[in-house]
Amino acid sequence: MDAAKTIWMNGKFIPWDDAKTHVLSHTIHYGNGVIEGTKAYKTDKGYAIFRLNDHTKRLLESARMTLIDIPYTVEELNQAQIELVRKNEFTGDNVYIRPFAFLGYGVMGVHHKGAPVETVLAAWEWGAYLGEEGLKRGIRLKISSINRAANTSSMGKAKATANYLNSQMAKYEAIECGYDEGLLLDDQGYVAEATGAAFFMVREGKLITPPSDNALESITQKMVIEMAEDMGIEVLRRRITREELYIADEAFLTGTAAEVTPVRDIDGRIVGEGSRGPITEKIQSTYFDIVFGRNPKYNHYLTYV
Repeated sequence: MDAAKTIWMNGKFIPWDDAKTHVLSHTIHYGNGVIEGTKAYKTDKGYAIFRLNDHTKRLLESARMTLIDIPYTVEELNQAQIELVRKNEFTGDNVYIRPFAFLGYGVMGVHHKGAPVETVLAAWEWGAYLGEEGLKRGIRLKISSINRAANTSSMGKAKATANYLNSQMAKYEAIECGYDEGLLLDDQGYVAEATGAAFFMVREGKLITPPSDNALESITQKMVIEMAEDMGIEVLRRRITREELYIADEAFLTGTAAEVTPVRDIDGRIVGEGSRGPITEKIQSTYFDIVFGRNPKYNHYLTYV
């Protein structure tokens, strides 16, 4: 990770290296924290943060689900993120913003309500999450032996740090087996999501993506659905079985970090022609036009710095 100049922590901008916490902070021991992933792109008008309000709102919703009392409003956190990008004087094409909140030092034991809440906004330059080559050629995807936790056993709609243990294990398994990314099924055997992204496939010209029954409600997934419908592509939100993946015409992942990443191989089965398909390419190019400020129709999703 490339260090930046400054981080916003509990209402103040401080040097990157001074953003520290105690080793006995509650979240380190019991895993209750919430995170977001937001991205700013270098446009002709300077940096623009993509769907800033949606991401900040989801952070506060996740905190409410997990009983973390963030003492800042959406508006205050939005303005702080704008200032954060400005103060760091970035020069690259992509800036990743990580808003998060965790429970700090002062309480030990499972009951967490007495622990202080630490709220942080960090940003740094970060390229393609799954590699520049992956954006063009496509990645290899492995169905994980680890299921997405059932709704009865976790708060899957919260973008909570504890939920990412499954993702870490699935990602490790995929890479150790020679793949780039893991895909988790739910406890009923239907596609849930990748380790940090939503899943789409194309069959017979239709775009198909799972409902958010057992997955994070993805902001980028919603964006892609809106874009596809505006293009006249039929979009179906329905459960997807493992077998269907192997006969997909195209497949891709979406997320703030993953952006729109094609899938060329699932469990050793070649997807389509084994490269980025035409619908995927159309959606990918449209997405990048939007985030880089080249499509005025969607400019309302951009917050210029």
